[in-house]
Amino acid sequence: MPRWTCGIGDCDAAFEDVESAIVHQTTEHQRHECKVCGTIVPDGYFAIRHAFDEHTRAEYVRAYDADAAAVREREQVKEEVEAAADLQAVVDRLNDDAL
Repeated sequence: MPRWTCGIGDCDAAFEDVESAIVHQTTEHQRHECKVCGTIVPDGYFAIRHAFDEHTRAEYVRAYDADAAAVREREQVKEEVEAAADLQAVVDRLNDDAL
């Protein structure tokens, strides 16, 4: 049974490994424009990572009109992905696909 789902909009794509889910999010969905700084990033995990690595929680809350529950949910997703993912494998797969 797939453990990882895409989670973008109503996309119900499911994957056995987190790396495949991240590659899917990066290649199959439109890019996301950060509401804090305007940077364009892949939607999903990479957008969450950008928001919490590059900006404060307060900036995120103001820009996205988010509440504490939304922040906690995204922080939890980020922690779970980073605990399970081989991010170098994701980069390698994305680079291989670009060739």
